[in-house]
Amino acid sequence: MRLLMLCPSRTRPANILRLIDAWDTTGATADLLVRTDDDEPAYNLPQRPWLRYERGPRLRLGPTLNELALANTGDYDAIGFLGDDHVPSTPGWDRLLADALTDMGGGVVYGNDLLQGEALATAVVISTNIITGLGWFAVPGCTHLYLDNGWMTVGHELGRLRYVPAAIIEHLHPVAGKATEDNLYREVNATSMYEHDAHAYATYAAEHLADDLDRVRASW
Repeated sequence: MRLLMLCPSRTRPANILRLIDAWDTTGATADLLVRTDDDEPAYNLPQRPWLRYERGPRLRLGPTLNELALANTGDYDAIGFLGDDHVPSTPGWDRLLADALTDMGGGVVYGNDLLQGEALATAVVISTNIITGLGWFAVPGCTHLYLDNGWMTVGHELGRLRYVPAAIIEHLHPVAGKATEDNLYREVNATSMYEHDAHAYATYAAEHLADDLDRVRASW
């Protein structure tokens, strides 16, 4: 299975170097696409055959994921996301997720982030036919939050959602005491961000979800 993992990043080059090291350590074979904003210095990243590095205007997480995912659906069977504060540690974690997708005949799969666990897909892999059917990867209108709620809902409603606890992709988040809070964490976890994205998610769910899912089912 051709698998691409997306990782938009901002102001955290050390996290991306840590992620590349995790790819090496776990023997991951999925391609990794790192995207940073062009209003900050470029990251100095090592070369790897599976690593791509792009820069572009700051669009925020949701819109960036949509741009990257939709531009790459033709080249991959599945596309996923993990944050620059995630670290895979299970050897072959990417193949475990790909195997789960194959076993289901396509869908939405996620591993164990050692924080939310089965409750929430903070890192996710989605079949490209679902992405093209929906017309998006991240819930339209959401800036940064509630994206994982959208992935869970889509998988559940399609009857194609699977948790793979053996695939550990640890979420090193301040709420778990595993990272120091920085300006970016403060920005995306502000009350105003929660209010905006909660409203955007509720609006999408009420007005567009059913039609989007019907389009996916019709194209399956």
